[in-house]
This record gives sequence, C-alpha cells and structure tokens, in this order.
Amino acid sequence: MATGEERVTQHFFCSSCPSSTQTAKVEQRAAERSGSFSGPVLAEASGPEPRGRASTQSTAPPPTSPHHSVPVRLVQRGEAQLKTAQARLKQHPKIWLPRALRQTYIRKVGDTVNLLIPFQGKPKPQAIWTHDGCALDTSRVSVRNGERDSILFIREAQRADSGRYQLTVQLGGLEATATIDILVIERPGPPQSIRLVDVWGSSATLEWTPPQDVGNAALLGYTVQKADTKSGLWFTVLERCRRASCTVPNLIVGNSYAFRVFAENQCGLSENAPVTADLAHIQKAATVYKTKSFAQRDFSEAPKFTQPLADCTAVIGYNTQLFCCVRASPKPKIIWLKNKMDIQGNPKYRALTHLGICSLEIRKPGPFDGGIYTCKAVNPLGEASVDCRVDVKGKGTPVTLGNSSP
Repeated sequence: MATGEERVTQHFFCSSCPSSTQTAKVEQRAAERSGSFSGPVLAEASGPEPRGRASTQSTAPPPTSPHHSVPVRLVQRGEAQLKTAQARLKQHPKIWLPRALRQTYIRKVGDTVNLLIPFQGKPKPQAIWTHDGCALDTSRVSVRNGERDSILFIREAQRADSGRYQLTVQLGGLEATATIDILVIERPGPPQSIRLVDVWGSSATLEWTPPQDVGNAALLGYTVQKADTKSGLWFTVLERCRRASCTVPNLIVGNSYAFRVFAENQCGLSENAPVTADLAHIQKAATVYKTKSFAQRDFSEAPKFTQPLADCTAVIGYNTQLFCCVRASPKPKIIWLKNKMDIQGNPKYRALTHLGICSLEIRKPGPFDGGIYTCKAVNPLGEASVDCRVDVKGKGTPVTLGNSSP
C-alpha cells in the first residue's frame, strides 16, 4: 500500500483549481489521522501570502498534463458514510396492530368505535385511512394522527360503517399497511308469518317464514313461546331452533293455545314476533270404560238379634238402661214392650237405636217398674224379639213385678 507521500507525488494538482486542492486536503487529513503521511502539506487556495513572511509549506510541482486527476476511492468512501448516516437518522415504517383487531371487530348499532393503532417511523410518517378502498366520510368518521399512533373514531356506529378499513403508513418510498374488518350489527327483524299446521293429541305443529332482515349477522335460531287463553301468559317452550318449523308437545288437555316466534342473532331477539291466527284446541279424547258384569248380591235378611237383653236389678230412684243388638236388611222397626204392653209413648222410658244397637233407658224406676221387658224388631222379611227380667229393690227386699199374682 502506498504511503501518504507516495500518493501525493503520484497525483498532480492545479493550484488554480479549487476542487483539486480540496481533494488533496481531504487525502492529506486522512493520512495524518492514520499517521502515515510524511510529505509536504498543501496550502489553502485562499490567495497570496502576505509580504515579509516566508512560506513554510512547499508547493507541488506544476502538472505535466492538462487533465486533472480526482481520487475515486475517496469519493466512494464519502458516499458510503453519507448513506450510513441517513440510515441512522431514519426508521422504516411499521404498524403494530393490536391482537384484538386481527379478527373481525363487532359492535352494535349506536355504539362508539374508538380504535388506536400504534406505528413507528422516523421522521414522522404519513398515515392514510381508507374504507373499502375509498376515502373516509369525514362527516361520520374522524381521524387523528400523532407521532406514534393513529386514532379512528366513530361516535355512533351504523350498519353502513361496516366494511374493511385499511391504514397505510408512508415514509419516503417505503410504506406499511394494516387491515381491520369492522362489523356493525343490530337485532334481526321478526319472522314474516307463522301458521298452525296440525294438532293431534297433546301436540301442535308450527311453520314460519325466516325474516327478511337478519340484522347484518348470522341467525342463531328461533325462540318459540306459547300462551293459553285462560291465563294469557307467555312461556318459552323452545330456544334457538335452527329449522323454520317445530312441534310443541305436552300441551294440557282442555286448554286452547296461541303461539309466537322470535328470531335471534348475536345482538339478541327480535323486538316483536308474529302470533298464530288460529288457536290450538287440545280436546279430551273420548274414553269408553268397559266394566265386568257380575251378579248383584242380595243383602236382605230378616231381623236377628246378635246380642240379647240381659236380666238386671235396678235401684229405686237411679236410672237403668237395657241394651241389645240386632241385624236386619232393610232397616227394622224397633218396638219396646213391658209385660207385653207397648211403652213407646210413655215419657218414663226413652228408646234409642243407632247402627243396630238398641237401648232403653228407665228413668228413676219405682217399685212398680220391675217386670219383663221385650225388644221386638220387625221388617218386611220377618220379625224377632228378645226378653229380660228387671227387678227393682229399695231399702227392704226387692220388689218384682211380673206375671206373678199379688
């Protein structure tokens, strides 16, 4: 490699050419930095030196050729340094798209859309927004571009704001783009019509027509409700039915029902629903009961005493009761006798009959209430009777009244 002195002696410069002088100075300074320059220092072409002062610098010999020589290696080195400096000052444009915006961004009608998209680039790049390849409608959409981000703002979103939004960041001849899909949805319209197809047993079949407006979103299904005419209350019987028909089971026998259908999407149910014009009457099926024939049993019987009267002794002045039990069908007539004489109307005696139990109460018996008492049961099938002996005693010996002579 040639030294600085050799490079200076190899090239000839014209002292009257400023470009040659500047090129030589650049070469001289580069050699001095590297410590390999030992040749003469070139003087600046600023004019003649003042008088009385000796020049300490030697001048280069006059050129032997009319053409001037420029060092190509130094020019290429300067261009490379300039490109490196430009590269350090500039930053390529790039968009940092949030993860939530990498899929379809869904909003409801009337909601606010506020998207902040950060980016990089030096110096400040130019950010441009487009909607479906066209410029934004500034009356509805506003954009604010900052040093490091861009904001897209819609105060009240409408279905017309749905589409593909593209952000382009430009810097010089370079650019970066990001795409955002926005979908603005609302509730679907109601099904166009509903009709009652058939009713059998405790079930009813319905059919309806899908809505014309689905609310800018896919339908999730239909919700079917029923109401009976007695209460008038609506109850949901089926949710998110995919088909445009269904069968409603387990209806109550004897009631009449009306039905309605709502359409549903991601935003919710439709605001209203059509109602069936005809009612579904759930009628009770005619049931025929067949009973087995059997011979009618005859429970008729003549009176029969199952518990006879019992002999007893009464005390003067104390009530006494007589009891017996009789069985008969039909119900028999009970007759009480004393010494074969009817005593039914006598207030001294009280006769009662309940569930086949016959009783006779003798109120405060006296010496003449003793004797033979008879209970007689009579019905169309026959009669029966039972007897007992009643003795009445006082302070002395008991007194017996009966068939005996005085």
